Formats: sequence, C-alpha cells, structure tokens
Amino acid sequence: MGVLFEEISADIKNAMKGRFLTFLIGEETYGIQIENVVEIVGIQPITELPEMPNYIKGIINLRGSIVLAMDIRLRFKKPKAGYTDRTCIILIRIDGIPTGLIVDCVSEVLTIPDEGISATPEIGAVERRGYVKGIGKTDNHIILLLDCEKLLNEQEHETVSAQL
Repeated sequence: MGVLFEEISADIKNAMKGRFLTFLIGEETYGIQIENVVEIVGIQPITELPEMPNYIKGIINLRGSIVLAMDIRLRFKKPKAGYTDRTCIILIRIDGIPTGLIVDCVSEVLTIPDEGISATPEIGAVERRGYVKGIGKTDNHIILLLDCEKLLNEQEHETVSAQL
C-alpha cells in the first residue's frame, strides 16, 4: 500500500490519546480520534465504482495508493451538497481499507479529556448503526465522536473489498 498508510507506534498512539480532529457536516461538529487520521487533502478527482451505495463516491488515486472515497454527509443521510474549496478528504483506515472521508470542512484538533466525554444516550428501542461512540463537550460545544470502524458494516466491507 506504500508509505501513505504505515502503522504508527504505540508510543505515538499513547501521546495522541484524547485528541480529536473535528470537522463539520452542515452545522454539526464531528470528531475522530487523531490516531485514526493519516492525512487531510483537498477534494480529488473520483472514479466511480459500479453497484456501490450512494455514499461510496468511488476511489481516488493518491500518490499511487487507491483510496475509497466515502461522502460522510450522504452516509449520515443528510441532504446532498456540492463540493466547495473547503471540502476536504480525511484519510483513515477502516478494517484495513484505506478510506477518504469527504467532509464539508475540517475545523481543528482538540484535546478532550475522558471526563469531557459522555456515552451516547439510549433512545428507546431505535436501532442505531453506532457511528457515534461518544459525545464530547468543550466550552459550550457538543462534538459527536465517531467510531470509524462502524462506518462500513460487514456486508459493505465485503462489497468494497471485492471491488478494490
């Protein structure tokens, strides 16, 4: 896969604990653990893949590495929006698959201590995909903290793996 997606050491992971990259989808702020982030790039030309869900926009070629492009706005069933000069792709790995999360814009890196993170509330018997694993609170802001591993379910993972 190349240098783009090398594993990071346990020491570096420990130093990144509690740090989150925040980004916007519409007016909502989301965060992912910084240790999951490989790189942030601007929007790239995307090659569509046949028979994929609408939120899988296709693949990009990033310096020789093939990266799956997932539109987070569509994944979360938000209204489709055009890409702008602020649209970014956050490169991560989901179960070994290099993935680019297309977001409206990247905000900042924040440190959120464990005591600033709450569990997601249980809402009746509503089945949830579990994308949000916690709620971060900082200075009157609420940040929905994502579980990157749950952005693709097992069937979707198999479908995408077969295409790459």
